[in-house]
Amino acid sequence: MLSQLTVQHFAIVKFLELDFHQGMTTITGETGAGKSIAIDALGLCLGARADAGMIRQGTDKAEVSARFNLSDTPNALTWLKNNDLENSLSDNANECLLRRVITREGRSRAYINAIPVPLSQLKSLGQLLVNIHGQHAHQSLLRSDIQLSIIDEYANHQQLLQKVKDTYQGCHFLKKQLQQQQLSQQEKQARKQLLEYQIIELDEFALAENEFSEIEAEHKKLANSGALIENSQKSLNLLTDSDEVDALSLLQKSISLLESQVQHDNKLTNILESLQEAAIQIEEAGYELRQYCEQLELDPEQFEQLESRLSQAMTLSRKHQIQPEMLYSFHQKLSKEYQQLNNSEAQIEQLTIELDNAKQDYIKHAQKLSQSRQRYAKELSKKITKSIQKLNMEDGQFEVAMTQHDADSLSPLGIDGIEFQVAANAGQGLQNLGKVASGGELSRISLAIQVIISQRISTPTLIFDEVDVGISGATAAVVGNLLRQLGESTQILCVTHLPQVAGNGHQQMTVNKHSDGKSTNTMMQLLDETQRVQELARLLGGDSITEHTLANAKELLIVNS
Repeated sequence: MLSQLTVQHFAIVKFLELDFHQGMTTITGETGAGKSIAIDALGLCLGARADAGMIRQGTDKAEVSARFNLSDTPNALTWLKNNDLENSLSDNANECLLRRVITREGRSRAYINAIPVPLSQLKSLGQLLVNIHGQHAHQSLLRSDIQLSIIDEYANHQQLLQKVKDTYQGCHFLKKQLQQQQLSQQEKQARKQLLEYQIIELDEFALAENEFSEIEAEHKKLANSGALIENSQKSLNLLTDSDEVDALSLLQKSISLLESQVQHDNKLTNILESLQEAAIQIEEAGYELRQYCEQLELDPEQFEQLESRLSQAMTLSRKHQIQPEMLYSFHQKLSKEYQQLNNSEAQIEQLTIELDNAKQDYIKHAQKLSQSRQRYAKELSKKITKSIQKLNMEDGQFEVAMTQHDADSLSPLGIDGIEFQVAANAGQGLQNLGKVASGGELSRISLAIQVIISQRISTPTLIFDEVDVGISGATAAVVGNLLRQLGESTQILCVTHLPQVAGNGHQQMTVNKHSDGKSTNTMMQLLDETQRVQELARLLGGDSITEHTLANAKELLIVNS
């Protein structure tokens, strides 16, 4: 349960530290005093959206801390353990501290047990600790998706819903794939004809992998074959094959001269060895160059063939707007696409079978969910009927009417359509809730649903923020008793303007707003019995508190003592 809430520089709150207890705590105050500020601050601490406008005027940041006792909340303790966020700073291992800081720059920081965490973790833990029922819940009650979520929350359908959502996603994925495959026949045929023309042209050219680079290199060589032959032969003559004088003969003559003199001075030895090595290398180079010259020949026919193929490659590359080196891979890509188009009918058939199987799987889980919803809808209808009859709708009848969508109309929420129906008076037939319920009746029905749902969930702290709007008189007393009974087993925080509800609280807090002309500050305080009587009398009689209103206020407390 929530044991303490500390608020600093939030909205018009300068500083507020509140201790909370088990049972039902009612929060009252004059209109505009800020009765819901503590609830809004707690919501921020539970992961609600932060806004720089929440920061008190003249300050740089707002900070909210909420301390919880988790003795009776084992699922929250397990969550903390699984996320390595257990409390290591307190002697009480069952305590948990949530903290949220927002700055004027719009930045927000979240902490669990003094450890920085992403906002998603704060929200995840917050859902296990507090359930907030807002004052506009009765308005959203008219929406079919909210009505469906009420049934699922009451029936604890999380696992069944997840199965339906998972199988729906599988169907959605396969359906998307099938649609991509099912192009119009005209588009497919046009694409296939274009590919066929392009592939035939590329097949005829039949360029092999890496062939373009080889053609280009050979063409370059043949284009320069005349100069290659002439200059290679001249080089060979200069090295070894001259009829008069060449490099090798000159080198050999030099070697002979030095060989005759090396015996007179051994310093010539290294020079002689270098010349001998050079002679060997020149001789080898001459041998290889002679072979090269013998292989070189002018082949106009081969050159013409290479030039023609090179020209074709360049033409095709320009036509397809790619580099000529890419022609081979482009050819393979077109052939693969053409094959895929030929195989598309088989793929469509296979995807159709897979989609049909996925739909059957979806329908199986959706029908299981639907059957459970129908069973719990009847149960919930009886409970709500009984509850609203206690809330001054003596002849009221409530029913959850359910229908099933067409099997082809897939939804992640299942196959059910839902409508809350009500008959407010005797002799009236059941009709759509939004058509026949007045504002006050809608508030009572909404409150009855919230209380019933709250009894089914394990959240240790429930907050009702002015959910009794539109209710008064004897009905208000019943509402107060209803919430007090719920508070016997669950911590209840109830913001209210009704004395009959406020008087039912095990404890009561009041909210006051003070201004010194320069700034405004909201304060909350826990009331003792005398102060509660005064506050209840104010709620009963407004500014004019008489002995009669004081007596009525005391009676309210006596009834609930």
